Amino acid sequence: MIRICCKNNSVTKEFSCGLTLKEIYDGFGLEMPYGVVAAKVNNVTEGLAMRIYRHKDVEFLDITTVDGMRMYVRSLTFIFMKAMDELFPGATVRFENAISGGYYCRMERPLTEEEVDAVRACMLGIVERDIPFKRIECHTGEAIEVFKRIGRMDKVRLLETYDHLYTSYYELDGYIDSYYNGLVPSTGYVRLFGVEKFKDGVLLRVPSKRNPLELKKKVLQDKLQGLFEERLQWHCKMGVETIGDFNKGVRAGHGVDLLNISEALQERRLSQIADMVRDRGARVVLIAGPSSSGKTTFSKRLSIQLLACGLTPYAISLDDYFVNRTHTPRKPDGDYDFESLYSIDLPYFNESLTRILAGEEVELPTYNFKTGEREFNGKRLKLTPHMVLVIEGTHGLNPMLTSQVPDSEKFRIYVSALTSIKLDYHNYISTSDNRLLRRIIRDAKYRGYPAQETIKRWPDVRKGEEEWIFPYQENADVMFNSSLFYELAVFKQQAEMMLRAVPENVAEYSEAQRLLRFLDYVVPLQEHDMPPTSLAREFLGGSSFKY
Repeated sequence: MIRICCKNNSVTKEFSCGLTLKEIYDGFGLEMPYGVVAAKVNNVTEGLAMRIYRHKDVEFLDITTVDGMRMYVRSLTFIFMKAMDELFPGATVRFENAISGGYYCRMERPLTEEEVDAVRACMLGIVERDIPFKRIECHTGEAIEVFKRIGRMDKVRLLETYDHLYTSYYELDGYIDSYYNGLVPSTGYVRLFGVEKFKDGVLLRVPSKRNPLELKKKVLQDKLQGLFEERLQWHCKMGVETIGDFNKGVRAGHGVDLLNISEALQERRLSQIADMVRDRGARVVLIAGPSSSGKTTFSKRLSIQLLACGLTPYAISLDDYFVNRTHTPRKPDGDYDFESLYSIDLPYFNESLTRILAGEEVELPTYNFKTGEREFNGKRLKLTPHMVLVIEGTHGLNPMLTSQVPDSEKFRIYVSALTSIKLDYHNYISTSDNRLLRRIIRDAKYRGYPAQETIKRWPDVRKGEEEWIFPYQENADVMFNSSLFYELAVFKQQAEMMLRAVPENVAEYSEAQRLLRFLDYVVPLQEHDMPPTSLAREFLGGSSFKY
């Protein structure tokens, strides 16, 4: 017999050795309103088909949890691919990115409405049959041969650079695929989804975490999708669509070339944006983006490009326009909400901008974070010909921030690290994961926070982004992708060291292990070949910019 401590109800019970997590769930008599889809075993997320042979702590998860939703989405992806294989044998499908409340999938040719309807009907049939997902563990070389036989060379390239003796893949009623974390036990667990035409592909829609009985709200994000597609075109031209492609290039001695190409693409885009600002005649450049998107380095590099265009950039920090601490909004738990738009003195900020743009000389404030009060130290500003105000901050695209400044005076830029390289065609890399790795490294190196603390704070950071940043991103005049397709390779060694320091007995261990599992597939690059102006140096260090 083994002892299982259930965190959901704080009850410990004895079970026969070798039961599955689903059988243990039933044994506890738990009734989760939205059903169970996964479990954390000693703080590591696992599928419900896993058998338990030793004493464990277990927490059962539904799709209102981040890990539960990830497992649901992976399983839904597999069902979609099974349906595509039945209807269009041999077709290549690429999962590109999360967008508009779903996941964008691209095919070799666009599907008709009738074909999309057929895919949906086939998926529903697969769900109704409640087919089990079978996990097969084998030598990595055997898995490579399996994927070679079925023509999945994207999987082959990834596994050929995966330095582990064993790996695993899944089988669903004769269809084989691989996913790099667990799945639900069977197709009957995946009841709610949507499939519809989107751009030149398909949008796979998923349940809302807030209300799992409804699909996640669809939001039009045409500019954001355009940014993804722009980077995708470059990846295709260079033949580096996946981590497997990238790893092969690094192992062949082309790592520095790939690094330099990635940097050159960003510099070219920065130059184009500076030209747009000059041609528009805007006098205020507003830069916004989520945490760890690289806004600060972007604004510094853009300022250099503006100088090259004959303009004089002048940086203004939104932090200096915080309201006094006693007037800062508070969260429901009583903590200060520094992410709120109303943590900024909007009337005073708009009045200052209006006076500056009218040609007046204005004394600029400095915010004293120790006292929590605004101070004046004699710093004054009067616009000169060709001067451009560069304002970087969370709320740059919120219309209320600059409500009294005419649109003709503003140029709005949205910056985010939109990961466009994939592990393989069916396993995309989350943009949020990329930013989290950036933040883990930066917090440890410059703010004294260990990875555990950064992971713990991340859900609150994401919540603030969803409330104050993402709703306004389509207001941008232009978007800039700050991700570098080589950056995971240079982050790998530092990130792994920090993630391994997260202890097993804390909740954050699960996320640390998931990120480590993902980084396992990336061949490392040494950071000494990066230029000192690289945006990634904002997180790694060694930048020629002062922060």
